[in-house]
Amino acid sequence: MSKLKELDKKYIWHPFDQMKGADIIPIVKGEGSYVFDEDGKKYIDGFSSWWVNTHGHAHPYIAKKLSDQASTLEHVAFGGFTHPSAVRLSERLVNILPQKIEKVFFSDNGSTANEVALKMSIQYWFNKGEKRNRFISLKGDYHGDTFGSMSLTARGGFNEPFERFMFDVDFIDIPTEENRIELLTQFELLLKTNDIAAFIFEPIVQGAGGMIMHSPEVLSELIGLCNQYGVIAISDEVFTGFGRTGKMFAIDHCENKPDIVCLSKGITGGFMAMGITAVSDKIYQAFYSDDKGKTFLHGHSYTGNALACSVANASLDLFEKEDVWQNIDSISKMQSEFVRLIAAHSGVRAARSFGTIAAVELESDGVSSYFNSKGKEVYKFLLEKGIILRPLGNVIVLIPPYCITRKDLNYLHNSIEEYLVTQ
Repeated sequence: MSKLKELDKKYIWHPFDQMKGADIIPIVKGEGSYVFDEDGKKYIDGFSSWWVNTHGHAHPYIAKKLSDQASTLEHVAFGGFTHPSAVRLSERLVNILPQKIEKVFFSDNGSTANEVALKMSIQYWFNKGEKRNRFISLKGDYHGDTFGSMSLTARGGFNEPFERFMFDVDFIDIPTEENRIELLTQFELLLKTNDIAAFIFEPIVQGAGGMIMHSPEVLSELIGLCNQYGVIAISDEVFTGFGRTGKMFAIDHCENKPDIVCLSKGITGGFMAMGITAVSDKIYQAFYSDDKGKTFLHGHSYTGNALACSVANASLDLFEKEDVWQNIDSISKMQSEFVRLIAAHSGVRAARSFGTIAAVELESDGVSSYFNSKGKEVYKFLLEKGIILRPLGNVIVLIPPYCITRKDLNYLHNSIEEYLVTQ
């Protein structure tokens, strides 16, 4: 065991890993779509380091903007103060988000972005003098690990020890063309109770739940019903934002638009932690008052951090300056063709893609779930071939950075096929 691994084992508790028997790999360098371990071995980062990296590791343009900001202003308290990078980022986000979105609230990760949306929704109705006690979410959704966002997440392995502390949520089936009529009827009946505060959803692709994909058209109809009944609609774009589905935001595939959009992960190109809860003027006006009791009393010490804002602006620059959208289109087509070809393999239970996202659900003795042990087997096989993926149980997830070459993506696809041949 290397000295670095030894010290890590001695002092660090890693997330989402059972530390007994965990094999932690020290990574010392990143470049483009690759990361390098302490022995110099190169790996293709096939899952964009938990879906956060968009333009590649250590991108020189983003790194330069970070350095420039660090030598000018690293941080200032956002309560009562502002700075140019935050103002510029907010203006740019409002201009590319759905037209009804007009204000931006900063936090520091995806869970808190959704937590803020939850609290805003509760206080929105409180400030209006109405009692709204329930939320609607999709079965299989994952919205984070803080208590509020965890309550909005599908019940199961992620949150089972905490269920007795969580509030009840009405979970509905994911929207499909097959269940459209039944689902819309059920959904409207819930809205007619006048007890629903908000409907939160992962748009089109449910990430941690296994990359389950659903109908943009039926989802849009659900949002339309929320708009009709005055219920807040919250699009959790923490994973799907910034090009993953082939458009800047997954909600761009829907005709009807939400009142709140939550962002994180790819917003900074993978450089720094940031959460955004962007809201319509309708939401904002419920808090804008001479009554101090209507103030939204929520914040974080690093809210609106100048370094994070600078790299987020740099990432947006790259979407405008480089051939990013051509790359996204190329990756999307390759992923679609790959899942089409591999879907019929006897070792594949299902295969699906949407935009740059692809998922291969492997046949196994158990049900498809995060705790299915098949993933560990795939992980080790691909690691030996210089590929880093993090399967969700028996679901292999392919979410490459947009700078990946056709050669490397083909290698990734071919390596998965090689694994299937061994089964």
